[in-house]
Amino acid sequence: MGKRRWLSLAIVAFIVLVAGTAGAQQQDGDAAERDLPAGASRSPAEVTEAEAVIIPIYGDIDAPLYVFIRRSIEKAGRLGAGTIILDIDTFGGRVDSALQIANLIGSQTDMRTVAYVRLRPDGIGVSWSAGALISMASDTIFMAPGTSMGAAAPVLQTPEGAQAADEKAVSAVRTQMAALAEKNGYPVPIALAMVDSAVEVHEVFVDGEMRILTRDELEALERRAEQDGRTVERGIVISEPGKLLSLTAGEMARFGVSSGTPQTFEELYDVLGIGADGVVLLERDAADQLVAFLTGAAFTSLLVMVGLGALFFEITSPGFGIPGTIAILCFSVLFSGNFLLGQVGSVELILFLVGLVLLILEIFVIPGFGVAGISGIVLMLSSLVLAQQDFIVPDFDWQWSILQRNLLIVLASAVGAFVVFGIAAAALKRAPGFNRLALQTTQDVALGYTVQGSEVSERYLGKRGFTVTALRPVGNIEIDDELLQAEADGEYLDRGVEVEVTEVSGNHMVVRKV
Repeated sequence: MGKRRWLSLAIVAFIVLVAGTAGAQQQDGDAAERDLPAGASRSPAEVTEAEAVIIPIYGDIDAPLYVFIRRSIEKAGRLGAGTIILDIDTFGGRVDSALQIANLIGSQTDMRTVAYVRLRPDGIGVSWSAGALISMASDTIFMAPGTSMGAAAPVLQTPEGAQAADEKAVSAVRTQMAALAEKNGYPVPIALAMVDSAVEVHEVFVDGEMRILTRDELEALERRAEQDGRTVERGIVISEPGKLLSLTAGEMARFGVSSGTPQTFEELYDVLGIGADGVVLLERDAADQLVAFLTGAAFTSLLVMVGLGALFFEITSPGFGIPGTIAILCFSVLFSGNFLLGQVGSVELILFLVGLVLLILEIFVIPGFGVAGISGIVLMLSSLVLAQQDFIVPDFDWQWSILQRNLLIVLASAVGAFVVFGIAAAALKRAPGFNRLALQTTQDVALGYTVQGSEVSERYLGKRGFTVTALRPVGNIEIDDELLQAEADGEYLDRGVEVEVTEVSGNHMVVRKV
């Protein structure tokens, strides 16, 4: 079987693997389509104009979701939509992705943004954690009866389970949550209490008008009220210290966070003053699902493992063939997928290319294996780690958690590559067709074969010369103006050291420092 046929089979197998997984995800999307909002168009590709669009935000908040929402908002602009309805149903997810999505939604000035938390047959009916942050970024919030929102404190996933992030991370999310609430006219104390369990929030009636205040704000108000002659009456404690705040749909409406509790999309359309016929549903298409698949942890691990293994085979074998093609394909897919997520820039590509050059120089130019080879491997692995995140140096706990996850994926894949391909190489020796690709005969010294005659050994034995390159332990020496390859006897020797030949066996020469 020729190289071209092997290459064709490898590429076809790769495409089948990707298409199969993407097809499975497409089936999941088709299943979710059974829960389409009433009146929403099922063929957005055929629509040229819309009054409003619906963007579903289901499941984990992650980088592929950010890309999908960004593309959907651009699509809404092209359709001329005046309203974006975010159909939210999520437990939360990555903090960095949530902050990116919240900033994207909060920066919209030409379109009204509406967060709608509803009950779905296959859903959970909540907007927690990162979902609450995204909801607060919207101009208006609506929640169907039976839904809830809150518990937005950042947490870290550790081997011991979920743990609260440090104060620096909490402070960052708390500040952003408060800024979004302030921008959109929501009660800031409620936003703070959803992130920080130390915040105590009270319902207060000032001259009969309800206000939502923190404990410090309440005490300051009570002191001023005595001087101003106003009546201050405490209501219920909305959030007690030591507990993260989560509110039901009814509580959110009562405290002025949400603008109503429509049960269905039809009721929501009536409140917003839009017609159902002018609403378009924007779902994740095949491209979005493919990006999510290509950048997932499982497929990323496979790409790294196969790519590193194929690269190892290519640089240790003559010419350029199937392993090199597979390595290029794997790393191209890896970098391209993460580039679409906005996580790959010039730094990652430069690190990878420099690392590859150093590794090639170490193998083919510099004798032995030392600093250049190790540096090349470190740079290549570092580029693969950085390609999966949008930061270089972590500033927050959740970024350290992401870095640890990416390091684990890359290092585990690298180890797996060498183990799997080592086993595969050993197994190939016993494959029926391998004897046609590998040299089977040997020239045994016992049968009289030798690299060079005995007179050559006698010629160099005891001769002295100087090292032309460093011997670590193998390098080049010069004897009587002749350049030879030699191995140091038990120590590394620098360049320009005088040496003496102590042993010559075939083409193997051993020297020691004089």
